Amino acid sequence: MMDLHSLRQFAVVARLEHLSGAARELRVAQPSLSRTIARLEAELGTPLFDRAGRLRLNDAGRTFLRHVERALGELDAGRRAVAAFADGGLGTVRVASETFLTLTGPLAAFKRDRPDVEVELHQMPAEEMGRRLRAREIDLCVASQPVPGEDLEAVLLLDEPVLLVTAPGHRLAGRASVSVAELADEPFVTTRTGHWQRRLLDRLFASAGLGPPRIVCEGDEPSTTAVLAGAGLGVGLIPAMARRSTTQSPVAWIEVADPACRRVLTLLRAADVPPTGAARLMHAAVTGWDWASGSV
Repeated sequence: MMDLHSLRQFAVVARLEHLSGAARELRVAQPSLSRTIARLEAELGTPLFDRAGRLRLNDAGRTFLRHVERALGELDAGRRAVAAFADGGLGTVRVASETFLTLTGPLAAFKRDRPDVEVELHQMPAEEMGRRLRAREIDLCVASQPVPGEDLEAVLLLDEPVLLVTAPGHRLAGRASVSVAELADEPFVTTRTGHWQRRLLDRLFASAGLGPPRIVCEGDEPSTTAVLAGAGLGVGLIPAMARRSTTQSPVAWIEVADPACRRVLTLLRAADVPPTGAARLMHAAVTGWDWASGSV
C-alpha cells in the first residue's frame, strides 16, 4: 500500500534519476529502495521510469511526481501552520532569490515591522524556483528572469535598465553609452550559465550577430561582478538598482545601447493556494516596497 515513506523515497529517486545516489541521500540500502519503487509501480499499474541505460523519469513518472511534490509540500505546510498556531505566532516564511542583495531593503523593513516572523532565505537559480514552489518547499521567489508555468502567479516588481560597469581608467569609462558590437572583444566578469546576467549577456551577443562573449571570470554571486570589474579584471553587466549601494566599488557606469538590456524583477508564488500567515505578510511587504526608489 502506498505510504508517505514510499512517496518521499520516490521523490528523491525522481529528482536524482539515480538509484544509488538516492540510496546514499536517503541512507537506505539500494535493493530496499528498488523494491519500494517496484511496489509503487505495481500499485499504480505502470512504470514510472525508463530503464534503458540511465534511469529516467517517463511521462507517467513526471505526472506522478508533480502530484507527490504538491502533496508532500501541503503536508509540510500543514505541520508548520499547526506549529505556528500552537506557538501563538505567524510561523515562518521561506523566500528564494537568485541574489540576496536585491532583497536587502524590503527584508530589513519587514523584520523591523514583524520581528515575530522567522524568515528563511534560500539562494537558487531561476530554473529551480518553479519546482520548489510547486512542491511547497518555498513560499515566495524573487526572480530576475522569467519562470514559466500557468500554475505560478507573478507580480511585476521592477523593470530597470542593466548597465555596463568598467574600471574608472578603462577605455570606455566616460562614455555615455556603448553598443553591444563595441564589446565583442572585451573580457567579461559574469555569473555562471543559468544566472540571469549570463543569460542576458549571451542573448545580447547573439542578437548582435556576435560569437560567444569572452568570459574571464564566472561565479555564483552577482555582487562580485562590480568588485572585480572595478579592479580592472574585466567589464560586467549590473542592474541600475546597484548604483544605490553604499558599498559599491568605484566603477564607471555606461548605458548599453540596446533596448533588450534590461532586468525584469518579479515576485512568484504558487497560484492555486493564496499565501497565508507569514507568507501573506511578506507578499504584501515585497509588493508594497518602492523598488524604484528603495523605500516603502
